[in-house]
Amino acid sequence: MAVTAPAVPPVAAPVHPRRKRYGTDNVSGRRMWGRTAIGAVIALVFLTPYLIMLVGSLKTRSEILSVPPEYLPQDGLQLGNYQSMWDTPETPLTYNLLSTIIIAVFATLLVLLVATPAAYYTARFRFPGRMVFLFLVIVTQMLQPAVLTAGLFRQMLWLDLNDTWVAMILINAAFNLSFALWIMHSFFAAIPKEIDEAAQIDGAGRLKVLFRINLPLVWPGIVTAVIFTFVSSWNEFAASLVIMSTAENQPLSVALTKFIGQYATSWQYVFGVSIVAIVPVIILFAVIEKRLIGGLTAGAVK
Repeated sequence: MAVTAPAVPPVAAPVHPRRKRYGTDNVSGRRMWGRTAIGAVIALVFLTPYLIMLVGSLKTRSEILSVPPEYLPQDGLQLGNYQSMWDTPETPLTYNLLSTIIIAVFATLLVLLVATPAAYYTARFRFPGRMVFLFLVIVTQMLQPAVLTAGLFRQMLWLDLNDTWVAMILINAAFNLSFALWIMHSFFAAIPKEIDEAAQIDGAGRLKVLFRINLPLVWPGIVTAVIFTFVSSWNEFAASLVIMSTAENQPLSVALTKFIGQYATSWQYVFGVSIVAIVPVIILFAVIEKRLIGGLTAGAVK
């Protein structure tokens, strides 16, 4: 009987390691660098005005007005501009900054205090005239303080609130309330009612359901409302110009105009005050950046 030799298994060809063509998100290196370059160009376009303000605040007035223009300070960095602009007697910037912070912070808190329960109620309950109410709320967003300055001045004069922080807090809160209510209404409406019913079965009251159950779920909407209201109140100009007559009570947006004269403008101080005015807003965005990103991506993944 013939004995057959065992079959020899074929030898696999050696596998040579390949160079990785894609990054962690399956994007080729060339495309990744291309997107990075495009993003850098777009960022530079948006940052250019702020860079011009920053560089201009470190120049002398003659350098800013020189022809041809000088893009960089030729006489050294004029850091003294930031000190001298705070010492201008007719423009008490320290009080102006304090006034702006108080008005923006308390207007934002007032908006949250009113808009949160209102948005929850309109999202959870069906009452007569509900859609009419929501429509009238959004219509108020079409009106701006610049259009109503004369009426607002007479109203605050009648209430004996003219030239006070309370007046500007109420005005800023009133004109930002509609947006905050609508954005928070949409977040509350996206939460299933079964969550509220389950909490009520466990013995939770309406207030507990609102603050302990719903608010953590609509936190991205609250952050969006906070950013919009704070930035809008921080930059408000028209109503403040008419109602706030005392130099110490005026916000930075009005105090900035004091450096712009009929025959001469201190551009180095205008740029310096503008840089100071945007710092608190940048700090706000840095503090709540993660919450803001959560609000933008809410509902993107199930």
